[in-house]
Amino acid sequence: MSYKEEIDTNRIPQHVAIIMDGNGRWAKQRGRERSYGHQAGAETVHLIAEEAARLGVKYLTLYTFSTENWGRPAEEVSALMGLLFDSIEEDTFMKNNIRFRVIGDIKKLPDYVQSRLNTCIEHTSGNTGMNLILALSYSSRWEITEAARHIAMAVKDGKLTADEIDCDMFANYLSTSFMPDPDLLIRTGGELRLSNYLLWQCAYSELYFCDTYWPDFREEEFYKAIRDYQKRERRFGKTSEQIG
Repeated sequence: MSYKEEIDTNRIPQHVAIIMDGNGRWAKQRGRERSYGHQAGAETVHLIAEEAARLGVKYLTLYTFSTENWGRPAEEVSALMGLLFDSIEEDTFMKNNIRFRVIGDIKKLPDYVQSRLNTCIEHTSGNTGMNLILALSYSSRWEITEAARHIAMAVKDGKLTADEIDCDMFANYLSTSFMPDPDLLIRTGGELRLSNYLLWQCAYSELYFCDTYWPDFREEEFYKAIRDYQKRERRFGKTSEQIG
């Protein structure tokens, strides 16, 4: 029996965030270069994005390239940028009514990649289905630092007072201000850490870790994660009695 049959379609998480880990190790197991794993991982992105859209997920945010990843070998970074350029399939987004968006320090990306991203963002802006967000050249520490800097500038310019700064105000200055916090965060590849990803936003997210490398993360694995999420009680600091 498929895990899909156990999913309550009325309780699909609104926002799913994924740390797509294990491409390199998957390729190494097969005696191939890391780029082979990244190519296989890109195929999984399209598979899971389409299935998430069909299930009714409203926001799917994928940790695609971190600010720390710039420190990888130049050859691998170059290959990743080329793969990113080739993997943005606008036709797929239009067919599935998916709106494409990006968060991160995009200006660090090569010009040809930025152009491709901006074109896809513009062309899919009218789509009303799932939002697919790629976190590119992104890290939470970068995002929070940028927010603090812009708030400080607003205070300096007299547009904001220190007394007006609270959690809601701060969240409005984050690059993720257009979407709700993740209900579910999935990490593949067996590692048990958040790796500087959506740290502010995941304060009360449900965390799901699995050993499956990202290239092997297929629909059944996705259904299993959602089923696990639906079995949990989300209390947000309250008691079970209060939630009930």
